[in-house]
Amino acid sequence: MSDSAATAADAPSPHAAPNVAPATASRESRSTRPRIGIAGIAIESSTFTPYRSGAADFEVRRGTAEILARYPFEVPEAEYVGVLHARALPGGVLERAVYDAWKQEILEGLTGQDLDGFFFDIHGAMSVEGLDDAEGDLITAIRSVIGPRPIVGTAMDLHGNVSPTLFDACDLLTCYRHAPHIDAWETRERGLRDLVEHAARGHRPHKALVHVPILLPGEKTSTRIEPAKSLYEKIPGLLEHPGVRDISCWVGFAWADQPRCKAAIVAFGDDQQAVEDAALELATALWQARHDFVFVAPTASFTDCLDRAIASDARPFWISDSGDNPGAGGADDTTGCLAELIARPEIRSAQISALMVSLVDPEATDAAVLAGIGGRIDVEVGGHIDTRDPGPVPLRAEVTALAQHPTVGEQAAALRVLDGEEPTGLTVVVTARRSQWCTHAQFDHLGLSMTGFDVVTVKMGYLEPDQYDSAADWLLALTPGGVDQDLQRLGHTHIDRPMIPFDAEIPAPVRADVRSGSIPPSSPESREDL
Repeated sequence: MSDSAATAADAPSPHAAPNVAPATASRESRSTRPRIGIAGIAIESSTFTPYRSGAADFEVRRGTAEILARYPFEVPEAEYVGVLHARALPGGVLERAVYDAWKQEILEGLTGQDLDGFFFDIHGAMSVEGLDDAEGDLITAIRSVIGPRPIVGTAMDLHGNVSPTLFDACDLLTCYRHAPHIDAWETRERGLRDLVEHAARGHRPHKALVHVPILLPGEKTSTRIEPAKSLYEKIPGLLEHPGVRDISCWVGFAWADQPRCKAAIVAFGDDQQAVEDAALELATALWQARHDFVFVAPTASFTDCLDRAIASDARPFWISDSGDNPGAGGADDTTGCLAELIARPEIRSAQISALMVSLVDPEATDAAVLAGIGGRIDVEVGGHIDTRDPGPVPLRAEVTALAQHPTVGEQAAALRVLDGEEPTGLTVVVTARRSQWCTHAQFDHLGLSMTGFDVVTVKMGYLEPDQYDSAADWLLALTPGGVDQDLQRLGHTHIDRPMIPFDAEIPAPVRADVRSGSIPPSSPESREDL
């Protein structure tokens, strides 16, 4: 799961391509300043959502200056060759023609480049029409162009997948250590610095991969709670082992039906035995906790969650519409929760104030813009992408606020639902583009407060930091959708088995499960020997 693509963490950096050597630098002048290529396509794709992701969903950056400006940290001293980077809010499977065009652009941009290293800037859970391992396909093609000598590094979301193909093609792999992902940029900085350092020395590390057949949603593996909290807290101690440079734990992506989807441990460093031991130790710790993972909050049906929220004295009381979370790839327009909120007499009579944020509906948003603030409209909201019952919900509403989404840049509207001509207690946010509203700044931009309603229903899984801090209490509603928390209800057929939670038990990891890879520092591929 990705934190929202519309977070401040992904705003362009104020740093303008620092420490970038001129493109004409000679190999001799690069003895301590390696030449690093950067490219990637970053999206988390549910294969169970009817939404299809296309070019319009992505922010695309081209060229060195634009790509480096994305990083809110001082990039390490190197000569950079930025080609193309595309990123999007999690969504559905990416259209093949879009992927093929960007892939070709990346390959053409890297052709003929004399690189010491390559930074593969990805999420790790992209799905593309016709491919079971999109990142593996892309890095294999990139390797065919840049050759075997450059050292390849990547820094991924812990909800990504590490296939054998991706592992074999990359030399340094790391991922986030927190969910929610408060360390997203810290991880990218660590990954890029490690890459630049290894490329400058021409040193390819030893590495090890252990897969663990567990596939769980992020809402059961948040590092706020056990056992994930203690599992990730083991990492600093393992990094103290001589010969271990980095070790990471990928939870994997639960909402794609592909063989690569499973938990993975990767370690790298200067000693093959040490990195294999560390990877196996962390994999064993994960296996030992295999039956202990629970949801990050109490769960129930949305009906039961709403009953408890209305009866509670805790205000605001937040409810996650988890099955349609756009931050994991949901369509962002299922309407089951909206229909129930409208039907509740306590909300309809305005005894209880309620907010639902947000549903993507360009037509409803356009109607609100045309009517203007204070205007009244009759629209059918939601249910146009994910058409499961009850489908589009008709409502009469007063437009109470209009604004451009502060980071996505698309129009958004706050609609106060009416009962005839009388206002109810329900406000619904509709947007022209799929988005997640998870920060104070986003709410403020539309004149809303995270603490200004009795009940807040949000299309999320676990709450992001601003949401979590704002909620006096909260529940995780087990709602249907493209990212349903009930994985068995989705119908995976292509994952490896046995796999928890689809099977009652899995074997413990053993030494034979460790996949290793290394090229000794004295190899002819080392830059010092060229």
